Amino acid sequence: MSSSSSIGTRLEQYTLKRPQEVLIVEAEIDGEGDRVAIFKGFSSSLMRATAFDPDIPVLPDGAIVQRIDRLRGPFDPDNPQYIEQNLTWEQMAKLLEELGV
Repeated sequence: MSSSSSIGTRLEQYTLKRPQEVLIVEAEIDGEGDRVAIFKGFSSSLMRATAFDPDIPVLPDGAIVQRIDRLRGPFDPDNPQYIEQNLTWEQMAKLLEELGV
């Protein structure tokens, strides 16, 4: 997968290659904050309605990633098990490159 793919697509691909992980992404989308969970190739907003069509990206191309947390899956909001917290997009991009995503 090339680095020109959308942020959301690349993060979904990452979770397909690392199915034991959940990503929690805080991002700005169209000027509004959102929190998105990504697990096993699927994204879901934790703050707003998510489209039923999985082809509609939760993180669109214009999203500004503010931070990414890596957690052990499946995600339990009452007992989150963090692997790494507060990653910048640049730090996450290095992990994506290592996996060829």
